[in-house]
Amino acid sequence: MNPKRTQQISEEVRRAISDVIQNKLKDPRVPDIVSVSRVDVTNDLSFAKVYISFFTSEVEEAMQGINSSKGFIKKELSRMVKLRAMPELIFIHDDSIERGLEMNRLINEVNHGSRTDS
Repeated sequence: MNPKRTQQISEEVRRAISDVIQNKLKDPRVPDIVSVSRVDVTNDLSFAKVYISFFTSEVEEAMQGINSSKGFIKKELSRMVKLRAMPELIFIHDDSIERGLEMNRLINEVNHGSRTDS
């Protein structure tokens, strides 16, 4: 498949999954604030890797909630995105936000420490 078309489908799937999780998913294990940061759909559209960030310390529990709701999410996705066959969803925890916050904290710590050493 054309890489540009695959990218368009990935973005459409990302928006739809984000909408389903934010507005339709009622699993108490999934926090209110969830970010679908990226979706990578394979060229044959058989799989979609869905990268998700949570704003909670209970990441494992949130991932269990998302994975147990996979069928519901896929069903809702099929209503929103018109594809011949819906890709199998693979949810992956994206910890880039947490790593970025940790890097900022370390940079601030180093900057603050160098000011007091002078």
